[in-house]
Amino acid sequence: MITGELKSKVDAVWSRFWSGGISNPLEVIEQITYLLFMRRLDDLQTTAEKKAQFTGTGVIENPVFLPDQQHLRWSRFKTLDDVQEMYDVVSNDVFPFLRELGGDDSTYSHHMANARFTIPTPQLLDRVVQLVDKIPLQNRDTNGDLYEYLLSKLNSAGQNGQFRTPRHIIQLMIEMTVPTPDDRICDPACGTAGFLVAASEYVRTHSPEVMTDAEGREKYHHHMFHGYDFDSTMLRIGSMNMLLHGVEGPDIRYRDSLAEGASEDIGEYSLLLANPPFSGSLDYETTSNKLLKTVKTKKTELLFLALFLDLLDIGGRAAVIVPDGVLFGSSNAHKTLRRILVEEEQLEAVVKLPAGVFKPYAGVSTAILFFRKTGGAGGTDHVWFYDVKADGMSLDDKRQELLPADKLGSTPTVSFTESEHNKNNLPDVLARWQDREGAERDRGRMEQSFCVSKQEIVDSGYDLAINRYQEIAIADEDHRDPLHIIDDLQKLDNEIRFSLAELKEMLR
Repeated sequence: MITGELKSKVDAVWSRFWSGGISNPLEVIEQITYLLFMRRLDDLQTTAEKKAQFTGTGVIENPVFLPDQQHLRWSRFKTLDDVQEMYDVVSNDVFPFLRELGGDDSTYSHHMANARFTIPTPQLLDRVVQLVDKIPLQNRDTNGDLYEYLLSKLNSAGQNGQFRTPRHIIQLMIEMTVPTPDDRICDPACGTAGFLVAASEYVRTHSPEVMTDAEGREKYHHHMFHGYDFDSTMLRIGSMNMLLHGVEGPDIRYRDSLAEGASEDIGEYSLLLANPPFSGSLDYETTSNKLLKTVKTKKTELLFLALFLDLLDIGGRAAVIVPDGVLFGSSNAHKTLRRILVEEEQLEAVVKLPAGVFKPYAGVSTAILFFRKTGGAGGTDHVWFYDVKADGMSLDDKRQELLPADKLGSTPTVSFTESEHNKNNLPDVLARWQDREGAERDRGRMEQSFCVSKQEIVDSGYDLAINRYQEIAIADEDHRDPLHIIDDLQKLDNEIRFSLAELKEMLR
């Protein structure tokens, strides 16, 4: 976690941006990202200079800054006493340099081609430069946490919040899929690269040997993590997020994942983690014919599922967030995809999430699908279901934490009581998932988790809605508090209303 002092400085700079007329949080983060990148370039040049001095050659290998460009270096312009002079150098010289940069030959330099300088005043630039200069870039944990704190501000930024999947939900998906140093990990709708960052942290923590030899480090930094997006701002922010979490050269590139000609990576990945866009529609003309052959639809959530099956290698696994409509939709496209997952691949689990997980931006109900690609060989024997009722945060628009920090997420550091479980089901999800081939097979349908045989799912028309199989205990009414009965009826009414809203959306 970042310190209160550093956090307060970030908040102060953030407020200055807003008072200066930049109210879009993505733009604020983007401007800070440019300056972080400039500081990184200066650090690379300094390292090359020290190497040249140490070897005695005096020759700087692959210099970022030529002799006549020394004034563009972070270490030079940050020390200028005249803030107007610094502003002129950054706006008139540094940013044109960024746009033409190619010598760095990294994923970061490629995403700087359209860099725009929009900081409105010399005084604000000076404040931001001072802040960025205090970030300990050599400390992966600190600068990673700081960038995460910046990104968390998207959560309080209205319409831009859709770019952020809650971090504790990402962490649950990571813990359940167990990334390894042998994986090739991809998010085809990567946004700020939250899934890739969490996967990289998991690999570092659970497989520290990956950093102890040259071959392991090369794979980790340059070949393990892949992400696509068609928003250049997201590419810049996602790339910098990876860099500040210690991944030097991830494959983060521009791509409309569903477009024609965007499927050259078929069978390339062993692990897919994603929360793809949904409730959207595309024109057939711009959509990959290969995907349309699998599933004839304009629904983005269904097309992305078809894409994931293409991108996975045989034996590869996926954890994907989908809207509930994917689980029970009655169109031919919905049924075709569910049949493929159950009959031709290996559907492992459906984890139902509470409807408020993505509030305040959307109240849509979602689930996480876990599956493996078997290349038509099938493999589904039974499907594990879990009905998550609570994720540790309030399910209203405020999304306030309901427990102390050490009892949040899927891997709390202290034990839980039953009442605390009722506020955070995620540790129980992980524990029961790990026992899905054991005691979970015998759990009754009235519990939060249970298994359903493939045959029963087939007989139900490949319906994957948990309430199709879940049983609800009805207590003897003579012993029930009437208020509880009223609560139950209200909940049922809300569920019916929500289901009708989803049905309307699905039929549009």
